[in-house]
Amino acid sequence: MRLTICLTAAALIFGSAPIQATAKSAAFQLHKTTWTFTDKKGVKVRESIDVDGNYIANSAAGKHLDHGTSVMKGDKACFTSAMTKDGEVCWTTKPVAIGHSMSTKSDKGETLKVTRVAYSPLSMPK
Repeated sequence: MRLTICLTAAALIFGSAPIQATAKSAAFQLHKTTWTFTDKKGVKVRESIDVDGNYIANSAAGKHLDHGTSVMKGDKACFTSAMTKDGEVCWTTKPVAIGHSMSTKSDKGETLKVTRVAYSPLSMPK
C-alpha cells in the first residue's frame, strides 16, 4: 500500500505539466568556454573566454590573432576587440554542449560555424 501511494505521488509530481512549464533553464553564458572555427580568411582559430569575459583568439599554429572583452546581451554574444576599431560585434547564440557545433550570425550579416570544445585558457604569445 505504501508503495502505491509513493508511486502515485511521484507520478503526480513529475507528470504535472504546470511544474514542468515553470522550470527555466539557466541563461547561456560564454564564461569559461573555448571554441574552434575557421575564419573568413581560412585560418583555423581557437578562442577562449575566461571567467571575467576576456577573450583570446589564436590560430591553430599558435599565432595571436585577437583579444578583447565579451558580454552576453540577451541571446547574443557581443565582442569588443582591443586590436581593431570595429567596435562591438554581436553574434546569435544558443546553448551548445562540448563537442557540438552551431551556426551563428553577426549583426553585420557574417555567418560562422563554431564548435564548442573543452575549456582551455589561452594566453597571448610573447
